[in-house]
Amino acid sequence: MRGYVQRGLENQLHKYLDVFPVVAILGPRQCGKSTTAKEVISNIKNSVYLDLERKADRNKVTDIDLYMASHKNDLVCLDEIQRLPEIFQDLRPIVDEHGKNGHLLILGSASKDLLRQSSESLAGRIGFLELTPFLSEEVDDSRKLWTRGGFPRSYLARDEEQSNLWRENFITTYLERDLPGLGLRIPPGVLDRLWTMCAHISAELLNSSKLGSAIGVSHTTVRRYMEILAETFMVRLLRPYHANVKKRLVKSPKLFVRDTGVLHALLNIKSHDDLLGSPKAGQSWETFVVEQIINQFPSLHFYFYRTADGAEIDLVIETANNLYAIECKLSTAPKPSRGFWHCLEDLAVKKSWIIAPIEDSYQIEKGVTVTSLRRFIAEFSNTDKSSE
Repeated sequence: MRGYVQRGLENQLHKYLDVFPVVAILGPRQCGKSTTAKEVISNIKNSVYLDLERKADRNKVTDIDLYMASHKNDLVCLDEIQRLPEIFQDLRPIVDEHGKNGHLLILGSASKDLLRQSSESLAGRIGFLELTPFLSEEVDDSRKLWTRGGFPRSYLARDEEQSNLWRENFITTYLERDLPGLGLRIPPGVLDRLWTMCAHISAELLNSSKLGSAIGVSHTTVRRYMEILAETFMVRLLRPYHANVKKRLVKSPKLFVRDTGVLHALLNIKSHDDLLGSPKAGQSWETFVVEQIINQFPSLHFYFYRTADGAEIDLVIETANNLYAIECKLSTAPKPSRGFWHCLEDLAVKKSWIIAPIEDSYQIEKGVTVTSLRRFIAEFSNTDKSSE
């Protein structure tokens, strides 16, 4: 593996440390939270890092008041905060007493919602950031990123065999160690079957009853399990767009396995050639594009749009003043369906893009551009800034 890959989150982290007494970086295990935090605080003169998975470091904060008092002028980084959630109740008086922004940086593998009860006492004092696996703007090889996914040890592995081995182990560890470590008691065999089935329907509508019947649990249990997978950053449930549209629309969310490397491991896809030959290649491409865009623009609102008769737009982006549409096509000469054009009329979007595995960019109609993922991100960054 090569050295440190600079993350886009770094600039935002510095801004948050200037504004909030406590900053939390959340994200899935092994996505680079610890590495990024260590890189940032290495350039901060007065800083200290503790890994709460290490017993010796946990012992240091047994009396958190005493520890923080001895580091009153330092930035203290507490990694794997979900291992010690009871510490939150003691932090508010410490934070208020010291009155210093950028005093505490906490890292966690559980989502903001899972940690909500523990962190309620820090309301108004804490800023949340989410670190994802690698974004396309952070690495050089988009094809490798799509195939291997964005977890650093998978993307940076020496070869495909090592990358596949890492992802298989990651899946096993998540099921057998990470979820139980968060206090979530789900039989690993049940969740393994559910997660594998999620891979087969990534980028499709979620049918909880059908999934429940397949693995022998109720649809309400499936929904609870899906919420856990979403809360731990493994899947995304994308909601349908409904506002001001006078048509019968689907109500179920679309399901995505968030990292395509994990998706491919669950589908037993070992290489890029395997991927291109798979009947799931189109769904994988949509999963990759949707996840990259949502992660690149986290402050915006995202949906999909589908009518009851099947006309669909893969991704609807809602900004303060406008709607934009994205269609994902795994083709070098993509041709949108008739339903796509009907959906554009329904929503009256300002502009739309068809994102395909190509290098160039061209218009097929006024306001409709075929382009690559990288070109879209660069263009939309400017479009969004100029239009809002």
